[in-house]
Amino acid sequence: MSTQDHTFPQDAAAPAKFDDLHADGVMDGTDLNLDVILDVPVALSLEVGRTRMPIRNLLQLNRGSVIELERGAGEPLDVYVNGTLVAHGEVVVINDRFGVRLTDVVSPSERIRRLR
Repeated sequence: MSTQDHTFPQDAAAPAKFDDLHADGVMDGTDLNLDVILDVPVALSLEVGRTRMPIRNLLQLNRGSVIELERGAGEPLDVYVNGTLVAHGEVVVINDRFGVRLTDVVSPSERIRRLR
């Protein structure tokens, strides 16, 4: 990691806030060095749908049980990174493995707004 001197608009000891970060990765005229976080692992999850049920019904589930989800057939999946919605997509099969094709990506400004 290089030891470049970065000047931020707030106190040097204070971390940058999302309010100061623009969608293009520039903070008040200073380039933000994202190299320091590019190798940080994140949890990516896909949600097909949700449902709610009483514990009584949950305890009655067994092999072959079918759980009806609130989402209709053909509706896109939700793609989450660390619990934050980042995209929508559809299931694809590639070489006998499941994957997801992104059909819509949440804008950077909307993702930042949802973090607050």
